Amino acid sequence: MSRLEWDKSGERFYETGVDRCVLYPSSGGSYEAGVAWNGITAINDSPSGAEATPLYADNIKYLNLISAEDLGLSIEAYTYPDEFARCDGSAEVVTGVTIRQQNRQHFGICYRTLLGNDEDGTDYGYKIHIVYDCVAAPAEKGHSTVNDSPEAITMSWEVSTTPVNAGEGNKPSAGIDIDSSKIPSDKLTALENLLYGTENADPTLPSITQIIELVNPSGATGATGET
Repeated sequence: MSRLEWDKSGERFYETGVDRCVLYPSSGGSYEAGVAWNGITAINDSPSGAEATPLYADNIKYLNLISAEDLGLSIEAYTYPDEFARCDGSAEVVTGVTIRQQNRQHFGICYRTLLGNDEDGTDYGYKIHIVYDCVAAPAEKGHSTVNDSPEAITMSWEVSTTPVNAGEGNKPSAGIDIDSSKIPSDKLTALENLLYGTENADPTLPSITQIIELVNPSGATGATGET
């Protein structure tokens, strides 16, 4: 037995930043090759649901029914890849000419945040966040005159998701996070080669079950270790 200690050296952790964003447009039920998304300024998780509905019986609070949880995102950026135009409801009818208010293509997305502590700073590690079956809602885009305090236009999108299969023993989920500080380097490299591509292979978006099988030496896909 030992007494608890707070703020020990090397245990003052934090998470910051966002980079290495990749867009994976969806077509025909599968994801196309990923493309780099430059100019990302913020990606915010917006979970909702998981609300309690109390039921009463026998003059007492009998139980709580919990609603399903939903994962949403908000994305902010200075620009976006051409492939995202279809996801934003635009269609190029002639080279250089697009029309709006078209069907919105589903997509997947992955991005990275940095992990730091008091000793290593942001060299401590990072997390890869992957979100599946996303749909972007129409978003406001403001345009203002150039003045003596110029600013680049920031675009933003509200994104909803639909959960996908997360393996035996797990509820369907729209998101998965991978912590580089806890994954063997060879398995992390193999995953990043899939997500970001190599000289000989296009970037691809593996399923949640494929990711779990890749990083888990036992091949287990369930939260309890069941296969």
